[in-house]
Amino acid sequence: MNSCSSISAKLLRPLRWGLWLGIFLAVCVPLVALGAANPVSRGFQISTLDALSAGVFEGAMSFRELRQYGNFGLGTFAGLDGEMIGLDNRFYQVKHDGAVFPVSDQSQTPFAVVTQFKPTQKILLPGTFTYTELQTALDQKLPSLNYPYALKIHGQFPQLELRSVPGQVPPYPTLGAVVKQQTVFNFQQVSATLVGFRLPQNMQGINAAGYHFHGLTQDKKGGGHLLAGIFRNPIVQVQLIQDWHTSFPDTAAFAQSPAPIP
Repeated sequence: MNSCSSISAKLLRPLRWGLWLGIFLAVCVPLVALGAANPVSRGFQISTLDALSAGVFEGAMSFRELRQYGNFGLGTFAGLDGEMIGLDNRFYQVKHDGAVFPVSDQSQTPFAVVTQFKPTQKILLPGTFTYTELQTALDQKLPSLNYPYALKIHGQFPQLELRSVPGQVPPYPTLGAVVKQQTVFNFQQVSATLVGFRLPQNMQGINAAGYHFHGLTQDKKGGGHLLAGIFRNPIVQVQLIQDWHTSFPDTAAFAQSPAPIP
């Protein structure tokens, strides 16, 4: 009897190891593919897109404070005065006339999104793409569309169409009304970096679901919010974000806005 038990234990031992290996491959490998092997990455935003859309343009956070949460991102300025690009731990302002300025720590933002950019994936897309085609191609390469992602595209672009908007004064209009005053900048064969995010549908309102990019030319003389472009053999650096923090402004404008703000 003891002899039979010993033989059975020896026969079952490989089966147990096989079972544990199967569980490991089924659970752990997908997590590694999604970036779980890396430290948890965090996204941070001040205010919400719904608030900005309603005309809540008052400054809610200084760039000195914003820098503590990330070195990479996008947003705007108090009074909706242009487009913001955060790149390599520096912030840049693209004004309505296309001029680009470094941002002081004392400047304020009513809405911004940043992260400490540490790519977890690199996507190579051979071929030529419009902006719409690029988004579709990226969606097919990302491991899941239920997470936020930070994205960086650097290179030579056959064409980029960027925009900026003029600063406003109280009483502030809606974001939609300001966008009608936008200035569009067309760049041909330009070296630039695109800084952006792709957010899942369940974040709509808090932010913009889908893709959102701001661009900065390599010479730091042009930039803005990406409207359209041509992308030839783009290489996209991707950071999966597993933790997202939204800070609601401690301002009367946000508290008293009549719009439904998440």
